Order: sequence, then C-alpha cells, then structure tokens
Amino acid sequence: MAKSTSSDAQMLVRSLHTAYAATPTNLKIIDLYVVYAIVTAVIQVVYMGIVGSFPFNSFLSGVLSCVGTAVLAVCLRIQVNKENKEFKDLPPERAYADFVLCNLVLHLVVMNFLG
Repeated sequence: MAKSTSSDAQMLVRSLHTAYAATPTNLKIIDLYVVYAIVTAVIQVVYMGIVGSFPFNSFLSGVLSCVGTAVLAVCLRIQVNKENKEFKDLPPERAYADFVLCNLVLHLVVMNFLG
C-alpha cells in the first residue's frame, strides 16, 4: 500500500509540474511574490515567538502588511490571468493600477496603525 501511495504522490507532483510549466511568466512572477510575502510573514511570526512581542503593534502591522499584500497579489493574479473568463474585458494595465492603489491604501493603514 505504501508503494501505491508513493507512486500516486509522484504522479501528482509530475502532473502539477507539467501543468505549471504552461503557466505564463507574468503569473509565475506574481506567484513568487505571493510566496515571498507569506514567507516573510512566517519569519516574523517565528521571530516574535523566539524573541517576544514587546511592540505588539509593530508585529501586527508587519504580519498584516505581508498577508494583505499577498491577498492583493492573488487578486491581481486572478485578474491578469487570460484563462479567467470573468475579467476578460479588464485590461491588465487597470488590474496593475488597482493593485498599486490598493497596496498604497493598505500600507497607509499599516503606517497609521504603527502609531
């Protein structure tokens, strides 16, 4: 039974790899940005667990900034994806402008929360 589970997992990884190879480069870049934002948030949480959370507002601001940026990047990826039928009339320039504007608002709120 363990061999079939292992071979099924390998087949799943191979099929995901071949499907992701067909993904356009701009979507892969957005995916890397999302991974970077989430990894940064995880590093901040680990740091807070090790060192402590004395300026708790700073910790919350940093983590919420990372998570909010990742969510906005996922929304950008959905809007820019050519295979998504819901946003076919939306030009990519508008999607990028929305992303930048929402990031600006997000980070203004984060800076205000810092105090």
